[in-house]
Amino acid sequence: MFLRGKTAIVTGSTSGIGLAYARAFAAEGASVVLNGFGEADAIEAIRAELAATSGAAALYDPADMTRPDEIAAMVERAVAETGGCDIAVSNAGIQHVSPVAEFPRDKWDAVIAINLSAVFHLTQAAIPHMVAKGWGRLIATASAHSLVASPNKAAYVAAKHGVVGLTKTVALELARTGVTANCLSPGYVWTPLVENQIPDTMRARGLTREQVMNDVLLAAQPTKQFVTPEQVAAAALFLCRDEAAQVTGANWSMDGGWTAA
Repeated sequence: MFLRGKTAIVTGSTSGIGLAYARAFAAEGASVVLNGFGEADAIEAIRAELAATSGAAALYDPADMTRPDEIAAMVERAVAETGGCDIAVSNAGIQHVSPVAEFPRDKWDAVIAINLSAVFHLTQAAIPHMVAKGWGRLIATASAHSLVASPNKAAYVAAKHGVVGLTKTVALELARTGVTANCLSPGYVWTPLVENQIPDTMRARGLTREQVMNDVLLAAQPTKQFVTPEQVAAAALFLCRDEAAQVTGANWSMDGGWTAA
């Protein structure tokens, strides 16, 4: 359990990739701060599971990723109740699919707020605590859309490109502090975020569900397989190891070859 004594905050961690991160960190002994939406009973079951797995603290914080003050308060709570903020994973995300000419302004603002601005706010709140310890891991879930674009996803693509630029800047600023900053950029992962965008894509492109699955989603991935949440979480674990101390400012593709061309 190489993360014993460390605390990981993972946004958007009540399902999907975020939950896989939380479980991976707990399995290595870390205290974990959960964040995200869901039924109270289901979240409590996850929290209890993580605590039993790690033998350490497991908290749930309902911080709203559109509210910087709540994000900062979540970090301070983690420090107060678990002793630190050693790993901060910006994973919360939403999606909206629409042509640019018709893209609702409120949807643009929401996607940018949660997928990009929240990364900045969590990073800014976590940095002082990490620098004070001389060790920290800032990890952002980006996307293959941090490298390439797709039609009808202007806000998401813009946000993910921005996350990579922010991460590179932070990596340079913190290069001599013992704190690293990196992105993980999976292709399509079978999560609620991907599943929930299928109806919008069906309407936007006039396709059936099967056509969206085969001709839109997996069409981009040469392996013709979805990335699994557990594969993304395993990469995050490696970034937390001492062997990854010189990996900073990186954007690791995990997309079945999508962005190789």
